Amino acid sequence: MDYDVATWLNLSLRWLHVIAGVAWIGASFYFVWLDNNLRPPVPEMEGVKGELWAVHGGGFYHSQKYMTAPDHMPGHLHWFKWEAYTTWLSGFALLIVLYYVGAPVYLIDASKHAFSQAGAIATGLAFIFGGLLVYEVLCRSPLGQRPRTFGVVWFLALTGAAYALTHLFSDRGAFIHVGAIIGTCMVGNVFLIIIPNQRKIVADMLAGRPVDPRLGAMGKQRSMHNTHMTLPVIFIMISNHYSAVTGHHLAWLLLALISAGGASIRYFFVLRHHGIIKPDYLFLGAMLIFGVSLIASVRPKATAMMSDVPFPVAQAIVEKHCVTCHAAVPTHRGFTAPPNGAAFDTPAGMARYAPRIQQMAVDSKSMPLGDETHITDEERAQLGAWIKAGAKTQ
Repeated sequence: MDYDVATWLNLSLRWLHVIAGVAWIGASFYFVWLDNNLRPPVPEMEGVKGELWAVHGGGFYHSQKYMTAPDHMPGHLHWFKWEAYTTWLSGFALLIVLYYVGAPVYLIDASKHAFSQAGAIATGLAFIFGGLLVYEVLCRSPLGQRPRTFGVVWFLALTGAAYALTHLFSDRGAFIHVGAIIGTCMVGNVFLIIIPNQRKIVADMLAGRPVDPRLGAMGKQRSMHNTHMTLPVIFIMISNHYSAVTGHHLAWLLLALISAGGASIRYFFVLRHHGIIKPDYLFLGAMLIFGVSLIASVRPKATAMMSDVPFPVAQAIVEKHCVTCHAAVPTHRGFTAPPNGAAFDTPAGMARYAPRIQQMAVDSKSMPLGDETHITDEERAQLGAWIKAGAKTQ
């Protein structure tokens, strides 16, 4: 039996990460919606900020929110935390298995910076936990009490990190580390602020002490931070499928614009929960993302295209730089099957996947991964010329 531990570990962690992320984001979206749709209770009830009646699944639900704590502690109290913790733990494990164990393939791009494996890992971890430190300092500073200004400063800090990472790591490795910074800050909000403050509220209530309303307000603030960072981090989770963005020479700017667009769209829905319709935020988000599509279509002019590049020349380039991975039986240590089923080790395969070769190796220059084989601009231009001429194999 030929059991591929790495492949199945990768699949299992990725699946768990997506499942946990759906649970966390779903709960986050629901509670933001619930909080914004509360209405004053009728009749008035002491300590109750608001209530909501809803119908779902064939039944009626009656939700009430207490600003501090109820008069008595219920026998069963659910804590929403493991959705967040599982998402981060599975994501960090996947980062280790794929990007740190496989750093020479997935993380290091020698054309940007010739890291050792240990150096690349240390740099990645420094960005992730350094980002958390910067975020916490900003939140706990006077800036944290000025939401709009805080949002601008934090956005600029993340954009700066994206710029630096895209000039240090491989395209995919850079994006995933920006996502790891955001995800770590989001789970840090749950682990460092929201859950500890809720525990203090419960402890004060059980001890008969007055409950400090600032504890709940601080948790609400971090929860709102999380909801605005949700759409950008979801995009980053799937960004490896879109080399037109990750492989662009202005990838950091495209990521910043997409993130701003996602946050703007999310803010539209947050306001809508309050009954405030501000379509300009939705329009702004859509325009930013549309702008990304336009920018991504503009690339630096490649080395002058050669005319009449014969198939044997193109085939030699593909055999040298591509078929260790993209073959029916890959010889690269990181693959047991051709990525996405794309095999270029036959003339028919090269012709069939010529558009993919154009996109990944010629336009975005995101392949080979980490520029492991040191393909030259001239070779990329030759491949492009062969494809432009019709990708003929005869």
